[in-house]
Amino acid sequence: MPDVIPDDSVGLVTPQLQHFDQPLTLRSGRVLPQYDLMYETYGSLNADKSNAVLICHALSGDHHAAGYHSMDDKKPGWWDTAIGPGKAIDTNHFFVVALNNLGGCSGSTGPTSINPESGEVYGPDFPIMAVRDWVNSQARLADVLGIQQWAAVVGGSLGGMQVLRWSIQFPERVRHAVVIASAPKLSAQNIAFNEVARQAIAKDPDFHDGWYHKFGTIPKSGLMQARMLGHLTYLSDDAMRQKFGRELKEGKLNYSFAPEFEVESYLHYQGEKFSTRFDANTYMLMTKALDYFDPAADFDNDLVKCLSRSQCDYLVVSFTTDWRFSPARSEEIVNALMHADKNVSYACIESENGHDAFLLPIPRYMDIFKAYMQRVASGLGVEGKA
Repeated sequence: MPDVIPDDSVGLVTPQLQHFDQPLTLRSGRVLPQYDLMYETYGSLNADKSNAVLICHALSGDHHAAGYHSMDDKKPGWWDTAIGPGKAIDTNHFFVVALNNLGGCSGSTGPTSINPESGEVYGPDFPIMAVRDWVNSQARLADVLGIQQWAAVVGGSLGGMQVLRWSIQFPERVRHAVVIASAPKLSAQNIAFNEVARQAIAKDPDFHDGWYHKFGTIPKSGLMQARMLGHLTYLSDDAMRQKFGRELKEGKLNYSFAPEFEVESYLHYQGEKFSTRFDANTYMLMTKALDYFDPAADFDNDLVKCLSRSQCDYLVVSFTTDWRFSPARSEEIVNALMHADKNVSYACIESENGHDAFLLPIPRYMDIFKAYMQRVASGLGVEGKA
């Protein structure tokens, strides 16, 4: 935490909890009788409530997208590079809403919550979610906030999938859709990565078929392995070579199976950190939602027909070294939108950072992102700052 909050920060923010008693019927057919959504807001909602922007988070994200919860925080929210006064999503002009999805472990109802029907923790009994379920719950939050139409819905990776679902599920409620480093559905390779990660968790002796809370355990080893695997797919070969190369922790080989290379230590550090903050059942659930996402399946597997339902303009962004969601996957979306006669802007950003690039303040990326959001602002009659 800096000694003084930067001028371009949203500053200190307080999460809010919204309870819903209205049952939510899920894609699986199961019903959540009641649930909570944890969210944060930045900026001010204008008189006609037309300047709201929804932020959809990726697999391990949450509602804390920008600013600080206290002066003791070591770092700001996960997308602070993009949200704040004068930034790409300029809170001088936009009212920004970021929430923790259902099934999450950061305040919204999920596997760590109490099941009102049993009085016990849901654990693995929490229903598997689909992206459309999240969008339905987000729409209900918008209703509570009095937001009938979003100026923009924005997200990267799994967040980008939610943006696509918003544009076809509630076409009249979205004016602009910003889809970053995403795909219209997962490839077989990506599904395979997710399954290996889930198996790493499920095979951990401390997992107990998802009932680890009853045994007072955490499947830490499995979570670490899952995160280490995931992290490998978020980085590019170039980024790893530049950051780590073949550097040794101690400057020499020790001829042991303990981590000796800097890259090994980095992965262990990331896995350790993740295993202390993220719930294993939530990780299982989130990766399944990724696997299931395929909106064109409801339209004879025709992505053009699927996206023809939308009424908004789009910005689609990809990154050259992202091999988890390669530029070719973004271009599938762009080509389908063009064939559907939709207004779409597309940028493929040169970057050495792999999939993680969507979280970073890469100058050309931020310039394009900001220019597009200024266009969104100008449609509200509130020009963004140059």
